[in-house]
Amino acid sequence: MEKRNLILAFESSCDETSVAVIENGEKILANVVATQINSHKRFGGVVPEVASRHHIEQITICIDEALQEAHVQTQELSAVAVTYGPGLVGALLVGVSAAKAFAYANDLPLIPVNHMAGHIYAARFVKPIVFPAMALLVSGGHTELVYMPYENEFQIIGETRDDAAGEAYDKIGRVLGISYPAGKTIDELAHQGQDSFHFPRAMVHEDNFDFSFSGLKSAFINTVHHADQIHETLNKADLAASFQQSVIDVIVKKTLWACDQFAIKQLILAGGVAANHGLRDTLATELAAKQPQLDFVKAPLKLCGDNAAMIGAAGYVAMKHHVFADASLNAAPSLEFDWVPDAVK
Repeated sequence: MEKRNLILAFESSCDETSVAVIENGEKILANVVATQINSHKRFGGVVPEVASRHHIEQITICIDEALQEAHVQTQELSAVAVTYGPGLVGALLVGVSAAKAFAYANDLPLIPVNHMAGHIYAARFVKPIVFPAMALLVSGGHTELVYMPYENEFQIIGETRDDAAGEAYDKIGRVLGISYPAGKTIDELAHQGQDSFHFPRAMVHEDNFDFSFSGLKSAFINTVHHADQIHETLNKADLAASFQQSVIDVIVKKTLWACDQFAIKQLILAGGVAANHGLRDTLATELAAKQPQLDFVKAPLKLCGDNAAMIGAAGYVAMKHHVFADASLNAAPSLEFDWVPDAVK
């Protein structure tokens, strides 16, 4: 009988305080998430200091709730895993400090987890990851293609040079009068409109795997402001559809090209924007038509946002590879995977 590895996982990189209990890296016994959306909504985005204070208020409550929900006693735990970067430094410090204190008090090993690895390993709750694999990470803070030749090895082959896709969604959401976070509402609105504005597809023909969304954001804002100045009313659904189609076209084209360039067996779609139905559906359709041999795994919708379950899954894999930290572990707000220069073959 397989040993029952139980990991208590912490996630506090941005505006979600989360603690989970994960069994053998693939079974969620508890995944408690305390969201702060209502606190940040009036500001149109996350306020770091407010986020940190909320984490302090919620972290011990989440620990208790997770252990109770999982019906697990402290002495049954195998290890503690925690996000130590990237993210907001104050927010990260709350989770790191709580995890270190809990691990020390209960004589448990401490596993440091890269937040983006957590997003990727959310796919483990769907099916095992098969290597070599490619991950498309699309979130509020990141848009990147990550090549994984082996388990627990991550190499960035392309990333956004300015705004992340999710960040662009929130910024144009403010222009449309949509409250933070705007991604889900824009996705729903886009399905009601047509791509009638034909916004630019930045870098789509360049010989690299990088992305850029600041030009698209500027084109969108200029279009809306010009219409306001001449008192013209634009169709919001068409604006949303045109913006989203531009984002999807660039992401899908670059991803398909990356999958073609690297000999991979699996493509993983993960991150907050991976919940976007337009992106999920288009990528699935294009892959089925052009690369049907490729196994396409989408992170579960409920695990696309920040949560501790994904940190527990990544922590389990790191533990298998003997990746541990001591009491000197600190927050690393700018943490990133290794970069592969000249990834185009």
